[in-house]
Amino acid sequence: MQQPIPVNTPLLSGNELKYVTECIETGWISSEGPFITKFEEKFSQYIGMQHGIAVSNGSAALDVAVAALQLQKGDEVIMPSFTIISPALSVVRAGGIPILIDSDPVTWNMNVHEIESKITPRTKAILVVHIYGLPVDMQPVLEIAKKHNIIVIEDAAEMHGQTYNGIKCGALGDISIFSFYPNKHITTGEGGMILTNNKEWAERCKKLRNLAFEPGRRFVHNELGWNYRMTNLQAALGLAQLEKIDFHVTKKRQIGETYNTGLKNISNFQLPLTRTSYAENIYWVYGLVADTQQIAEETVRKLNEEKIGTRPFFWCMHEQPVFLNMGLFKNEKYPVAEKLARNGFYLPSGLGLTEQEQQSVITIFTSIV
Repeated sequence: MQQPIPVNTPLLSGNELKYVTECIETGWISSEGPFITKFEEKFSQYIGMQHGIAVSNGSAALDVAVAALQLQKGDEVIMPSFTIISPALSVVRAGGIPILIDSDPVTWNMNVHEIESKITPRTKAILVVHIYGLPVDMQPVLEIAKKHNIIVIEDAAEMHGQTYNGIKCGALGDISIFSFYPNKHITTGEGGMILTNNKEWAERCKKLRNLAFEPGRRFVHNELGWNYRMTNLQAALGLAQLEKIDFHVTKKRQIGETYNTGLKNISNFQLPLTRTSYAENIYWVYGLVADTQQIAEETVRKLNEEKIGTRPFFWCMHEQPVFLNMGLFKNEKYPVAEKLARNGFYLPSGLGLTEQEQQSVITIFTSIV
């Protein structure tokens, strides 16, 4: 009988137990403790940014990063329609208006050629979201941002260890964020990080993640913040994971290459692009896009029957009921994003996936399709 193969299994093969045990033995388990500062410093150095601010998750990182920019009500932020909801939520909660663009059908990232046409006098930022394994083509984005004096927010939640023309993702924008959810290349269970070279923004992020405490009299607040602190236990996990990042990146690419070889002869599905002129795919997840929604749904149903875990692609922002109920994105259409959302899903591709499990997935998948 086929054993269940989950869509993601984390890999905890380094100093995780040693560092977490140290937290317990010393009593430093809360949001104060030496591993937090170590993780912030080591991770920011690895990416190539001056300041790292650890927070409780990737969505929290977006909330704090966007809030640090002090958007005014009605300020516009250009971003992709095809992404997880977190970036748009952070913009809306800060009083901004997400201005959406469609996706590139080959890389699945935002179509950078549509950005400039969406710029208005109210545009404050471009929120870049690197999707699934390949980074956004950043050079045109940075040129547009410089031309129009616009801030670039880089959502690199899925890009630990990925590079764009040799520069680490997360070091390309003015302010960037990462997620450390269990399906990421580095996990802290839940957790996130904000990176920036702007000292003023960094200090503001540290304040906002900690209930906006003011210097001086404790428990007196001049503005609203969040309790978005990372714990020392989480940071201990993150530091151990960071020590293995090169191995994790290599393994992810091996998983992607094995799928590419095993699935190269299938029809009716688009496989991930292996590389562009500026990056090699890091395969955060191994995604597939079926020719039709019916093929996608039927394939996923059969895989689930065989106990093969799958996960659908993100749903488009312009089709999210919560935003439509707010009056946003009325009558907007983004056909490439809509196809990705309806026809896309990904196969088991976590770092803990074994060679035997992956071969089982390939065998079952090819027999189904």
